[in-house]
Amino acid sequence: MALRPVHVNIKAVDSSAVGRFWAEALGWSAYDAGVTTYVGPAGGLVWPDPVFLGIDVVPVPGPKTAAKNRTHLDLATTSSAHQAELVARLRDLGATPVDVGQGDVPWTVLADPEGNEFCVLEPREVYRDTGPIAAVVCDSADPRAMARFWDEALDWTLHEATADRAVLRSAKAVGPYLEFLRTPDARTAPDRVHLDLQPYPGEDKEAEAARLRTLGATDLDLGQGDAPWTCLADPEGHEFCVLSLS
Repeated sequence: MALRPVHVNIKAVDSSAVGRFWAEALGWSAYDAGVTTYVGPAGGLVWPDPVFLGIDVVPVPGPKTAAKNRTHLDLATTSSAHQAELVARLRDLGATPVDVGQGDVPWTVLADPEGNEFCVLEPREVYRDTGPIAAVVCDSADPRAMARFWDEALDWTLHEATADRAVLRSAKAVGPYLEFLRTPDARTAPDRVHLDLQPYPGEDKEAEAARLRTLGATDLDLGQGDAPWTCLADPEGHEFCVLSLS
């Protein structure tokens, strides 16, 4: 039994506009997925994508608070020139610079039009084959503990687990990484960015959710009501959802 991440869930007041931003940012397409806007590789909607993690932008009534999201995206670049060009293009699309206490670093921290933080990385060899999203990055008090939980939760491969950093990636060595970075920041608001997971065909969503609870996950009420997905939080409170197969 194991789960696979299928997309990154981003909450937004204007989900269509934020979806269009991310489609332009990544060079992908925005697809009307009912009440949500799904962003995935161009060429037609394929979900779940066999390589990349798409973005599902979900409408919510309230704007983001001033609190920093504990989960964000890192975008990959191939050269210093590419990084500068991408930052300029993103700002033209409506991204704004943000100070999250990063200091003098070689990457650029921006926020999408509704304030969701993300980073445009300097070129790094490790991210050469990830596609436009290098990593989904989560703040963590104890990356080793997160490595233990997520290594059991997912069918991904654990690449690193230290006091400062835990790193996982698809066992097929494709798409972005999932990283947990040690940070002293405490959670002050609900996350507006989280992972959505799905069982493989033939597996049972409720059985998977029960398995995650034995690993330390807890049930979460986000006002979802009688929804066909299960909302949970990992042992550090990072929210995620387990989707049904249909």
